[in-house]
Amino acid sequence: MLYEICLESADDVAAAAEAGADRVELCAALFEGGITPSHGMIEQAVAVAAGRLRVHVIIRPRGGDFIYTPYEAEVMLRDIAAAKTAGADGVVIGALTPDAEIDTDLCARLVEAARPLSVTFHRAYDVTRDPEKAFEDVIALGVDRLLTSGAAPSALEGADLIARLVEKAAGRIIVMPAGGINERTAARVADQTGARELHFTASETVASNSRFHPPGIYMGGALYPPESTRSMTTPTRVRAIIDASGLTA
Repeated sequence: MLYEICLESADDVAAAAEAGADRVELCAALFEGGITPSHGMIEQAVAVAAGRLRVHVIIRPRGGDFIYTPYEAEVMLRDIAAAKTAGADGVVIGALTPDAEIDTDLCARLVEAARPLSVTFHRAYDVTRDPEKAFEDVIALGVDRLLTSGAAPSALEGADLIARLVEKAAGRIIVMPAGGINERTAARVADQTGARELHFTASETVASNSRFHPPGIYMGGALYPPESTRSMTTPTRVRAIIDASGLTA
């Protein structure tokens, strides 16, 4: 079993490497589902990884839907070039049409720009109108793997579809379950899907190092996340989920 950790910082990469993960998906703004991190963050993540694990970078210019304008497409192409320059091992891409089908034209351009890096198609797949057709469209793009919750809120809920996709893949693509995988669900997802790679976050909320926290001031949106805490990937949590899967790397 291979384990990919979805995370936000170079410190998180160090924690994932310490805990024995195989690969990371580097993102910014995981609260929005992940957007492209800065060039500096990618460079530092690659430096911290130091060959101990592979660094894949999400290419997503904003949160929200996966329907992109021509300007946003150009941003994605530039971000792929920047990820290459920064030393990333792979990129994570995806785009849809307004009819909730795979935007094969744009995605083909992104894949071409990304090679020879590894390419993963992300969970935009999970909001397509026809997952069976979308699966074949993703395969036709020639990407290396598909990240999916089985078109369901979590991988456990979508395990039946994921299992079918693993069988249908027949070596053409890697199907990697994601969504709600933790200490309680990892073994069940692995067992029910037959997948050989798992993707999950492994963060904990920790106190900020700041000694002063003025009340009533927030930098986030309507949910007002406090600046007195932060979310960090920890080796303890990564190991706990890997151990809970019941499988060895």
